[in-house]
Amino acid sequence: MNTDYVLMKGNEAIAEGALRAGCRFYAGYPITPQSEILEYMSLNMGKRGGTFIQGENEISSMSMIWGAAAAGARCMSSSSGPGYDLKQEGISYLSSYNLPAVIVYAMRYGLGDGEITAGQDSYWEAVRGGGHGDSRQIVLAPASVNECASLTYEAFDIAEKYRNVVIILSDGAVSQMIEKCNLPEPKEHDIDEFDWVISGKPLGTKKNKVTNLDRTIGYEASDKYVLDKYKTMFENEQRWEEFETDDAELVLVAYGISSRVCKTAVRQARKNGIKLGLLRPVTVWPFPRKAFEKMPESVKGYVTVEMSLSTQMGEDVLLAVKHSKPLYSYLTTYHIPTADGIVDYCNSVIAGDVEPREVI
Repeated sequence: MNTDYVLMKGNEAIAEGALRAGCRFYAGYPITPQSEILEYMSLNMGKRGGTFIQGENEISSMSMIWGAAAAGARCMSSSSGPGYDLKQEGISYLSSYNLPAVIVYAMRYGLGDGEITAGQDSYWEAVRGGGHGDSRQIVLAPASVNECASLTYEAFDIAEKYRNVVIILSDGAVSQMIEKCNLPEPKEHDIDEFDWVISGKPLGTKKNKVTNLDRTIGYEASDKYVLDKYKTMFENEQRWEEFETDDAELVLVAYGISSRVCKTAVRQARKNGIKLGLLRPVTVWPFPRKAFEKMPESVKGYVTVEMSLSTQMGEDVLLAVKHSKPLYSYLTTYHIPTADGIVDYCNSVIAGDVEPREVI
């Protein structure tokens, strides 16, 4: 890693992280709060010898990503809100063909079209495989500008390791904030590195006969290959951060911008004798169930802190603890949570003034 820090916006760090990872094809469409990714790529992709295309819409952009991935290019697209909805068919097709790609989802709040404010209410869509079928995508959730760069940089290696789509799940706050960033070293990618890459056939060469979505895997073996792959990803790619959990009696669970506020809340609570801790998922799929298995016996319950109307991540917490501990949720919709608000809510939980939640 370089020792020189630069000041960057989260979206810019995502774009620069992708370029330094060898991403040489980007296709997307502008939509708040991720448009700076598109703008940064349009300015810098040509300088790196790559191709930038602003498609006529999100659907066509995803089709271009599908083609570029099949040809072996490190490729990326990005969107938000209803734009990400339109990408679902393309993501499903990438999954059907076992093709690697990186898709950035900068969340914003709101039902339907949504508002152009920060939010985290697209969790279900991102982690449940939003397209049709049984597809699953690895979902990385950066909580800082530095992680926007480092996780995006790493995402391309992960995508190729498993021949799978990787989602960078940012939120409007992290995408738009500016802070110092330590950028990774640039590297190049060999577009012909893998045997699954579709390349041109010279005249007179026997053509490939495609009998399945993935031409490298026989029809009968395809389902087993995908299921084994998902099991391996779930076992090996769980990532999380723990903060003051060793003796915690109540543990906050949060990702993205909410997790940063939670750290301040933990510090405040500890000063007042409240044994609060934080568990931050870095991968929200696979959800870090192993982290919950490590939690101390002192933990009496969990509190998700989410910028949503319903406790979306709460489902995964309940599954992780097998309903053995009560779940509470501090939900702030489009408002970034405050440390004071979190501590007050936790005090209400401890006092028995708040009922545990099931899902909603």
